[in-house]
Amino acid sequence: MSETQELPETLDYATWARAVREGRLLGQECQDCGHVAGAPKGACAQCGSRDIETVELPTTGEVYTETTVNVPPIQFEDRGYQVALVQLGDARVMARIEGDHVDIGEAATLAGYVDEDEDHPAPVFERA
Repeated sequence: MSETQELPETLDYATWARAVREGRLLGQECQDCGHVAGAPKGACAQCGSRDIETVELPTTGEVYTETTVNVPPIQFEDRGYQVALVQLGDARVMARIEGDHVDIGEAATLAGYVDEDEDHPAPVFERA
């Protein structure tokens, strides 16, 4: 993140999506229990606190789990694709995987995004 970019006080979906398009990942950290979420939430998913702060997430992490979607939704391409939960520090982010198949435990890095569903970008990771 550039030194001049400030983190928003509250994180909404539009701000999160704009950051994804800029090659950044934003999340939220609970100030009560320390849980870090990789997407905007109205309250902490662990303890329910509304005292959550926007944080910048790393763009390189480890594949926590993965699967291949062989029958994609109609608005997506005709072929299957791989999705994964990528562990980024204390947060997990669901993302598409491009390029070579990745396995659980492999390093992955943010490579961009796809936006096949108009205004709903999805982070894309690839093998690091």
